[in-house]
Amino acid sequence: MALGYVALVLHAHLPFVRHPESDYVLEEEWLYEAITETYIPLLHVFEGLKRDGIDFKMTMSMTPPLVSMLRDPLLQERYDEHLAKLEELVEKEIDHNKHNGHIRYLAEYYAKEFNIIRQTWERYDRDLVKAFKQFLDSNNLEIITCGATHGYLPLMKMYPQAVWAQIKVACEHYEQHFDRPAKGIWLPECAYYEGLERMLADAGLRYFLTDGHGLLYARPRPRHGTYAPIFTETGVAVFGRDHESSQQVWSSEVGYPGDPEYREFYKDLGWEAEYEYIKPYIMPNGQRKNIGIKYHKITSRQAGLSDKALYDPYWAREKAAEHAGNFMYNRERQVANLRNMINRPPIVVSPYDAELFGHWWYEGPWFIDYLFRKSWHDQNTFDMTHLADYLRHNTTQQVSRPSQSSWGYRGFHEYWLNETNAWIYPHLHKATERMIELSHKEPEDELQWKALNQAARELLLAQSSDWAFIMRTGTMVPYAVRRTRSHLLRFNKIYEDMHAGKIDSGWLEKVEEIDNIFPEINYRVYRPL
Repeated sequence: MALGYVALVLHAHLPFVRHPESDYVLEEEWLYEAITETYIPLLHVFEGLKRDGIDFKMTMSMTPPLVSMLRDPLLQERYDEHLAKLEELVEKEIDHNKHNGHIRYLAEYYAKEFNIIRQTWERYDRDLVKAFKQFLDSNNLEIITCGATHGYLPLMKMYPQAVWAQIKVACEHYEQHFDRPAKGIWLPECAYYEGLERMLADAGLRYFLTDGHGLLYARPRPRHGTYAPIFTETGVAVFGRDHESSQQVWSSEVGYPGDPEYREFYKDLGWEAEYEYIKPYIMPNGQRKNIGIKYHKITSRQAGLSDKALYDPYWAREKAAEHAGNFMYNRERQVANLRNMINRPPIVVSPYDAELFGHWWYEGPWFIDYLFRKSWHDQNTFDMTHLADYLRHNTTQQVSRPSQSSWGYRGFHEYWLNETNAWIYPHLHKATERMIELSHKEPEDELQWKALNQAARELLLAQSSDWAFIMRTGTMVPYAVRRTRSHLLRFNKIYEDMHAGKIDSGWLEKVEEIDNIFPEINYRVYRPL
């Protein structure tokens, strides 16, 4: 019998970016890159593990915006075109580099990879949600939900109806797509405030995750730290992030992704190739962008972009296997030591952004594959588990109240509320008050019903924590500002039109087509609890 458990948790999330009103919007490529580099490679890992008889267990959130985009016909069609351009370019690269042996080898490697991705995309009829759901059905993958639009819940707690809408709409959306109620939730940004668990319990959720200090400063102090979940007074369980295993992957100083053998993210063909040659594959306005074809490895921390050596996936894969073995060894030692200290089987919860694996760290899916294989064959100190299975087999835990927390900078809320983004909150709060007011209205006709539901969608989309996050990071800020403003402007127009008793049906139809998330939403979700 194993001495303890290790739970790998991936948070798969992207903001809702869909622009039918435009032929090209760069930010839509966030989804296309994640499909090519993260989601389909993860599916390949899961398929290979099942094929080889490895009964893997992992938890993964799939947020409502991500699920909606993955199942959207327009975005599926645009991904098809995106992948076709990559396939075309890499064939050109093979010919273009016929006298450059190593780069030709890499171009042929990419051509093979893109072909496998195309086959997988078509094998699942372009429906990756269905693809992931098969592993939920087999109990290998525990898929959990998130806030409806990843709204930062502690900064809307003064409006319980707004928090409830984020939770309730997410749970309803999950059930529509996965044919069962969600058991767990990844709180957006792992951000928790005291009392939130009551709403989670009312929504039927069984557990959530928080950062380590959310458990370490719980009251009373949990006897086992972050190495066992706690139960809140509502019965909802709380899992805390393990700092040690997180640092081994996340850390920019000592984390695995910084190894010299791994692929260099920032040296991309879109910036390196001769301009006229690459022009058909960059932005329509002629601006360069990342293409996703990269020929160089990290080499060293000191090497500038011009000094990077050529990448070799063979040696990078070997390094991923080595790092997976090191991660496993460290968890064996950690679990064995903890078992002696706390005198019960510990659980080490290791949560990460899913897009780290493949998109930012190209070799990440290989690392996961080797980790599951090595853990299955080469050790018996711990069992890999997912959070629902753990709770099913460990029904007694300490009752405690978690501490307010997030997994952001310094562990609280300042990353989402600071001088770069504070201006959005008075507008969001005013819109929330107006939405609560609208929730009492009874529509006089079908048009008003549609308008009220669209108002709820616009508010949810404006509340996405991604916009405040982007404003703070300083990347793509104009887009984040534009999205926040456009959703609030649309919301306020609907509010004013409702009060004037005159809905602009043509305008509403266009807005419904652009912001088409949550087709089954009922605006009454904002009524007082």
